[in-house]
Amino acid sequence: MPSTTYIFRRIEKKYFLTLAQYRALLSLIGAYLIPDAYGKSTVCSLYLDTPDFRLIRASIDAVAYKEKLRVRTYGAPSNASRAFLEIKKKYKGVVYKRRVSMTFAQVLEYIRSGKSPNDSQIMREIEYAMRIYDRPTPAMFLFYEREAYFVKDLPAVRLTFDTNVRYRREGLEAGMGTEGKPVQSCDSVLMEIKTDGAMPLWLSAALDRCCIYPTKFSKYGTAYRDYCTSEPQKNLMINEGVQVYV
Repeated sequence: MPSTTYIFRRIEKKYFLTLAQYRALLSLIGAYLIPDAYGKSTVCSLYLDTPDFRLIRASIDAVAYKEKLRVRTYGAPSNASRAFLEIKKKYKGVVYKRRVSMTFAQVLEYIRSGKSPNDSQIMREIEYAMRIYDRPTPAMFLFYEREAYFVKDLPAVRLTFDTNVRYRREGLEAGMGTEGKPVQSCDSVLMEIKTDGAMPLWLSAALDRCCIYPTKFSKYGTAYRDYCTSEPQKNLMINEGVQVYV
């Protein structure tokens, strides 16, 4: 599969919704939404990290700048699945995401061998981060069910609704399915609104009407904290006084 590069720059705001709020919001704004290319899917994100989880610990501790390296597929990955090798950065509230598309097997081969599949600017940026963090390797898989939408006539505005967030530390290769330990309550919905900085007035009004307010939440950070709590014998490093959000 030829590799393809993608660049995103946007503001992302997160909200926790009850099922009642989710239904009420969709009843108000559903006419404005159209499903995106993936529609309903199982998002699978394989996070790369060091043996002592240096990347996520740095992200938890950071104030202005955070970054992650991950491999994303839509649906349980096989070796032939289309996968996105991503570097995601957040600086002062603005998210910058750069990713390269190839097969899942090609991504894992790059991680193993260090041989870049192409010489694009994005691949060089990813390779620089890989060197800075001493060649991070697969550390944790996160899975969740996602509904994704664009706003009609406003393609820069995107809404996603995630449920059944779960993770695992074992079985990080292809063909192992999407089973994992739950991260968040099964009766809540994590909504993300992604914009270029401007939110439509009708959307702001709908959020107010449904009493939906922004929150801060990191799937990987929360899963890491849960893993540290449930696996104390691993002697993993975690700062007890730190709230986990990105």
